[in-house]
Amino acid sequence: MKTFTYKSFVGKTDYSKKDKIFYGKLEGINDLITFESKGADELEKSFHEAVDDYIASCKSIGKELH
Repeated sequence: MKTFTYKSFVGKTDYSKKDKIFYGKLEGINDLITFESKGADELEKSFHEAVDDYIASCKSIGKELH
């Protein structure tokens, strides 16, 4: 399991042998935000995109972050 941090958000990751993908979710928030990638080298980029999308979504509906 690897942990990423970006813009004060934390993402914990794992690997599914069955599905042959890396996947993870944002931790410490009251929403379910996930990300995935077929390659380990793309996983951090997928995490960053998930965080950026989450921030944009929260701003668009007026939801406070953290």
